Amino acid sequence: MAYKYITYTLHANWVEIAINRPEVYNALNRGVLEELKVAFGQAGETSDIRCIVLTGAGKAFCSGQDLKAVGNDLDNIPFKEIIRDYYNPLILLMRRLSKPIICKLNGVAAGAGCSLALAADVIIASKDTYLAEIFAHIGLVMDAGSTYFLPKRVGYPLAFELATTGRKVFAEEAEKLGLVNKAVEHTTLDEVVAQYIEVYVNASANAVGMIKEMLNRADGMSLEAVVEMEAEYQEKAGRHRDFREGVVAFLEKRKPRFE
Repeated sequence: MAYKYITYTLHANWVEIAINRPEVYNALNRGVLEELKVAFGQAGETSDIRCIVLTGAGKAFCSGQDLKAVGNDLDNIPFKEIIRDYYNPLILLMRRLSKPIICKLNGVAAGAGCSLALAADVIIASKDTYLAEIFAHIGLVMDAGSTYFLPKRVGYPLAFELATTGRKVFAEEAEKLGLVNKAVEHTTLDEVVAQYIEVYVNASANAVGMIKEMLNRADGMSLEAVVEMEAEYQEKAGRHRDFREGVVAFLEKRKPRFE
């Protein structure tokens, strides 16, 4: 597929997906959301791809919904249809993909752009940037999954504060709060992301995918249900070729060559 609003850059065993509307700070419209869904689907179906990096072109990661794209008739914006038809399928796809998604937070992530970042598995942020749940500033509530992701990362009291004030959380504070995994100098952002990529392209894709699925499922489960799930998944993992390769590599004192 020829993309208009994003770039899809394939590397050895990983892909970088970048929102490519730098002139509007990578604001989201229907075209962007549709292309992101296609791109993530394509990456998920490509067996050679073991890791996905999500970022933005230019100075911003994503400034959120492009308000100009929803039209001038503010009384008749189809909020429910836009969210159900465009945002929700993308966010759900990102969470269901077995492949790890790294958000390379190169610039501001605001509103739905913040939600998009929080949907990733790992967030590496430039110290120059910030996240902001700015929905309340225009009389709206969080969407695109932020109501789910935010309290899981920082707890209810802080999630309430961030959602209702819409204040900027710069990367170093975000790291301390657990909102992002790591805050780094902008000049080293690519280098640090590359270190994570190196881990995941050489890891057991089977184990990583199962761990992601288990963590997604474990939310809201009882301890009894979780330990039973662990037993079932460990049985599957132990029957996979990667387990044998991992043990043999350990005994032979070499790096494993996983499928």
